[in-house]
Amino acid sequence: MLADWLAGIDLTTLLFVAFVFLMMIGVPIAYALGAATLLVVHAQGMPGVFMPQTTYNATDSFPLMAVPFFVFAGYLMEFGGLSRRLVNFAESLIGHIRGGHGAVTILACIFFSAISGSGPATVAAVGAIMIPAMIRAGYGPAFSGAVASTGGTIGIMIPPSNPMIIYGVVGNVSITGLFIAGIVPGLLTGAFLILVVWWLCLRRGIPGTGKRHGPADIWRAFVSAFWALLAPVIVLGGIYAGVFTPTEASVVAVAYGLFAGTAIYRELNWERLYRAALFAVVVCGTVTIMVGLAGAFGRLLTTFQVPQQIGAFILDLSGNWIVVMLAISALLIVVGTFMETLATIIILTPILLPVVTKLGVDPIHFGIILVVTSEIGFLTPPLGANLFVAMQIARTSIEAISRAVLPLILALIVLTVALVLLPELSLFLPRLLQ
Repeated sequence: MLADWLAGIDLTTLLFVAFVFLMMIGVPIAYALGAATLLVVHAQGMPGVFMPQTTYNATDSFPLMAVPFFVFAGYLMEFGGLSRRLVNFAESLIGHIRGGHGAVTILACIFFSAISGSGPATVAAVGAIMIPAMIRAGYGPAFSGAVASTGGTIGIMIPPSNPMIIYGVVGNVSITGLFIAGIVPGLLTGAFLILVVWWLCLRRGIPGTGKRHGPADIWRAFVSAFWALLAPVIVLGGIYAGVFTPTEASVVAVAYGLFAGTAIYRELNWERLYRAALFAVVVCGTVTIMVGLAGAFGRLLTTFQVPQQIGAFILDLSGNWIVVMLAISALLIVVGTFMETLATIIILTPILLPVVTKLGVDPIHFGIILVVTSEIGFLTPPLGANLFVAMQIARTSIEAISRAVLPLILALIVLTVALVLLPELSLFLPRLLQ
């Protein structure tokens, strides 16, 4: 009976309607993807083995193994005391300027991003230290949370980046090339956000910490944070020098985190190690389920030639790559408000990447734009993963923090437009190091 009724419905329409409906009623995205796929598989009369086969094939990827290891490494370095020392070093450098606590938060996020590869993890590690400090300095809970959550978006820009790894796997793009290409946009994002936070603090009358650190203080903070600062040098330096692959680098990061947390700083005991492993398992379990079920969903899209149809529609609108890239950027920002970043990348990469490459856009450049627009999705309800992490630390409402983050979102949109119009900001470094 159900099969007869489903047979009269266009299967592409059924796939998307079922997916959107399930998300609207609160079903987690991964399960919404799987249920919509299973419904269409049943309606199509496809073999039941389609789901387990495609789900397994989507997760059976050597580069994908880097994600759980980088996540685990980030938590090891958070519980091992590395993040606190990075914050102290950042404060010794720029804490005295107006809005110094906010600037320190952004700079510390840049440091920690080169270890964690995750936006919410960066917010949790740095925000746990800096959000209370900003509240004591007069920022207010909402603005403090907004600054930390925006700084956390750099976590997916500065390599290693988990979304870049997923994009590289799905789009068959060099992950090392993506990592190199993310350095300049990531640093540019951090510098731009520091400038915006300084301006907002100037308008709000928020002072700096009032304490200018001398060379001796900066040196002591640097020595204390040396082993933490050395982590990205070893991990990223090894990748760029060709000593190991990004996947092997993730294992090196875990080994280094264990070494620094136990032998150097001696803060990583059995209890903290267990908590780091527990958090990493929860995060990576979610990612694995999503990647697998989204892979099955994407296989159906390919079977029904949805990417070709959407590509033809976009190309009919304009043959100018700038117009197309700006339109896609706007689409990705909207999609990011209700869809998790990794799901967005997995679903839309097979659809959009062939379109932009036909127009001459470099796949690495498109990957950077995809990641930058995903940053904004971390800051926009109803999803807003970074906002919810910061909201819990700051003990404020989602409404208040959403209003406070609007000027910072506008700054990220301006930066996105600049990166679209100036591809060399992303591409000159990979080309230089080729």
